[in-house]
Amino acid sequence: MKLGVFLALAHRLIVHIVQMTRIDFFDYRQSCKLFYSEDPVKIVRARGQYLFDENGKRYLDCISNVQHVGHCHPAITKAAAAQMDVLNTNSRFLHDNIVLYADRLAATLPQKLCVFYFVNSGSEANDLALRLAHQYTQHEDVVVLDHAYHGHLMSLIDISPYKFRKLAGQKEWVHVAPLPDTYRGIYREDHPNPGQAYADTVKDLIEDVHKKGRKISAFFAESLPSVGGQIILPQGYFPKVAEYVRSAGGVFVADEVQTGFGRVGHHFWAFQLQGDDFCPDIVTMGKPMGNGHPLACVATTAEIAGAFTANGVEYFNTFGGTPVSCAVGLAVLDVIVEEDLRGNAVRVGAHLKDLLTKLKARHEIIGDVRGVGLFLGIELVIDREKKTPATEAAAHVVKRLKEEDQICVSTDGPWENVLKFKPPMCFGMENAELVVQCIDRILTDMKASDLKLEKEDI
Repeated sequence: MKLGVFLALAHRLIVHIVQMTRIDFFDYRQSCKLFYSEDPVKIVRARGQYLFDENGKRYLDCISNVQHVGHCHPAITKAAAAQMDVLNTNSRFLHDNIVLYADRLAATLPQKLCVFYFVNSGSEANDLALRLAHQYTQHEDVVVLDHAYHGHLMSLIDISPYKFRKLAGQKEWVHVAPLPDTYRGIYREDHPNPGQAYADTVKDLIEDVHKKGRKISAFFAESLPSVGGQIILPQGYFPKVAEYVRSAGGVFVADEVQTGFGRVGHHFWAFQLQGDDFCPDIVTMGKPMGNGHPLACVATTAEIAGAFTANGVEYFNTFGGTPVSCAVGLAVLDVIVEEDLRGNAVRVGAHLKDLLTKLKARHEIIGDVRGVGLFLGIELVIDREKKTPATEAAAHVVKRLKEEDQICVSTDGPWENVLKFKPPMCFGMENAELVVQCIDRILTDMKASDLKLEKEDI
């Protein structure tokens, strides 16, 4: 067969296969959102706070809060492999690991949170929390914070303004309260009691719901709103909101999927920043639990769990809380203690925040520096007085950090103008200093070149 004929037949065969399998040639990045989608990085291995691409180039990871105690931590991989070699089965069989792990988690939480449901992801945990709230209260309506994101299941898209505003819109049973942002919200740093003022907006919202003849099932909030822009909530906000919600017959759900397991440093859970006496009715957790292994959980009270059980519909989770998952979870808790990662979050987080605050004095484009522990944000603005978001500037900084310094940072906030830092908890002092030095250089270059960036209206 001549080469030309062979190539023509081969081409026709490929076209036929494509047509038969209905393969469409399109940019795969449309269906799977990647970091640095215009120039994605192929990561082939990692260790600690570092990522390595296919060419051996090392990147400092300021993004991966899922790999909580560090990428590929040897103690975690050893525990997983050892248990996998013995048994990994449905959690409906008896096994010590799930009991041991529940006991360890219970020791970190207020005493009344004593019932644990193990699941596979933060999204699954938040969906189950909704079910628990609905069954316990026999009400449907949910109050959420503006710009919130609670997961990718349909039930959670419905209570995530960050998502539903881009899709089908707000359901009649979902009610959105103002985000308690004291930098650019309706009540700011100069307000005498922003916590009370923002809580009263929830009270007013509940009253409006009642006027419509509806009843509140739950108030659902991240303990520190992340997608909303790395927000630190004002003191007193959660306790007052919980008071109003419970008076209306609802329950308080704290979403700790992003912030739990010591990321804030002095506390194991971010909701504890609101005071030692404050306790949610339901706590959801996920991402950092398994250091990358799919492990998540819902913790609640015996009373709420009893109401959930009383409906006669059994609950079980095939892969939630398996012997391997719980072995991994136990190993993560061990590493947090043995390597004093909460202490590291306090020390390194305070140092990073201090360096960034000093950077703010040098660069007018930095409107706000906020955070606690290793949960930090830098909000970039075109005009400090007007607080006009510097969205393109933030994207420019992220791009240059990746290309010039091999530092992985991303943005968040309603206008994607907040540089966020949620690195593995082993992030060190030298890492913090390097990041700030590089941001300083980039912002100085932008100022020197009088880089013109499009002004965007709030």
